[in-house]
This record gives sequence, structure tokens and C-alpha cells, in this order.
Amino acid sequence: MKKFLALILAALMCLTVFVACGPAAVDVDENASDANLEDNAVVPEDDAADDETPATSDLQDIKDKGVLVVGITDFAPMDYQDEAGNWIGFDADMAKAFAAYLGVDVEFQIIDWDNKVMELNSKTIDVVWNGMTLTEEVKAAMECSNAYCNNAQVVILPAAVAANYADAESMKDLLFAVEAGSAGEAEATAAGFKTVPVTDQATALLEVKSGSADAAVIDSLMAGAMVGEGTNYAELTYTIGLNSEEYGVGFRKGSDAAAELNKFFAESYADGSMMATADLYGVEAAVIPQA
Repeated sequence: MKKFLALILAALMCLTVFVACGPAAVDVDENASDANLEDNAVVPEDDAADDETPATSDLQDIKDKGVLVVGITDFAPMDYQDEAGNWIGFDADMAKAFAAYLGVDVEFQIIDWDNKVMELNSKTIDVVWNGMTLTEEVKAAMECSNAYCNNAQVVILPAAVAANYADAESMKDLLFAVEAGSAGEAEATAAGFKTVPVTDQATALLEVKSGSADAAVIDSLMAGAMVGEGTNYAELTYTIGLNSEEYGVGFRKGSDAAAELNKFFAESYADGSMMATADLYGVEAAVIPQA
């Protein structure tokens, strides 16, 4: 009898140990699983992949596709077409030279000047290279080159009445045609002129010639090339200047292509090719700092 009771007692003790040990083993496994879940939550696979994504390079993209797409308007003497329809001008020729420097072709695309930043950001074009004034607004919206050309905004009037308007104050009642989004529009507004926006500076000249506007504000470089005796606008003249300014070239904000263009500008200024191109088109090139 005593042996039988001892056997029963031993069996009960083994059963107690088994029950006590079983849940402990399960707890360890659950804790290990929870730890694994927490690790996965901290480092998602997508985030890790993003960290490894290399930064893009506009300069490399241009080289890879083999063409530099230049956003322009019809703007002599910077960008305009010859009799054969080829784009020429100080900006056009310099853009061709820069494309050759990069080892790519060049393509010119007419844009709506008021939408130039949108055209850049949508990658429809690679660069805005069209006698663009380096305003604070432009520099905030684009990655700009160093200044490469000097300019001013001037008033265009019919030559027959120009003597009646000696200063900005006397012009306050005139209606001015101005290129939308341009430095000319900004200067006309600052001067208190009444303005009507048009698509480009060439259209502004047409508005004055046709009598749809009394006056216009355009770049002095364009005025020198397109207005007065021997031009299609012989009946017009340019009078007072509203400011002095500098031109720059604009890429997408953060683009590495702007630094490469500055290098090209410095080299072409140093070897005299930029000045030769400027002289060809009657343009005043800015002094370019050496890289």
C-alpha cells in the first residue's frame, strides 16, 4: 500500500513540473515574435530602399539623352531665326557652343515666357536661355548661372510723338504693351504705367506699331536690334531707360548643370569666343569671373 501511494505521489509531482514549465516556454516564443514585429516596424523595407536611391543629376540626364532642350522666345538679338529658319543670336550661338562642350545636340523650343518655371519643372525643357533678367523672383525659382550680359528696360514710342514724353511721369496716361512675366512688365508696373500683357516682346512692338498700345517696355538689346531706321519698326524709337540689369541662364532649382555652364562661360570668356559672339550681335557681355 505504501509503495502504491508513493507511485501516485511521484506521478503528481511530474505532472506539476510539466504544467509549470509548459507556459514558460510559450512565453519565450511569444516575446521573440513580438521583438521581431517591432524590428520590422522600425525599419520598413521601402524606407531602406529609399535611403539607397542615388541623387539625380540634370547634367548626366542631358548627356544620357544626347540633347540640350533650350526654352526661348523670338527675341533678337538673343534668339531669332535666319531666312532658312535656323535659330541664331547671341544666346542661340552660345547655347549651341555649350551643347558642343557637353558633347550633345541642341534643340530650341518656343515657350510661353510666363510659364517658364513650369516648363522647367515639368522637364519639357532643360534650360531657359533667352535674355532672362536675374530678378530676385527668378533666382528664387531657378538655379541660375552667373550674369553673362548687361541690359536695361527702355520705353518704346512712335518717333513722331516721342518728344512729348521726356520722363516717366509724363507717360502715366499711356497704355503700355509688356511681355507677361517679364522684367519689362515689372518695371512698367513699378513706374505706375497702365499695362496690357502680351505673349512676348516682339508682340509688344507690334502693338505699338498697329496703334493698339501707345508704348511698350522692352529690353534695350532688342530695341537696338529691332527699332529705328533700317528696321521693320522704322517709325518707332526707344527713349528713357527704367533700370539697369543683368541676364542669366536658368535651370531647374538645385540643378548641377548651372555650375557646369558657369565653367563654360569662364572658359569662353577667357579664350575670347564669348566676346567675339557678343560683338557679332552688338551685345554687351558681362565680365565673367574665372572658375
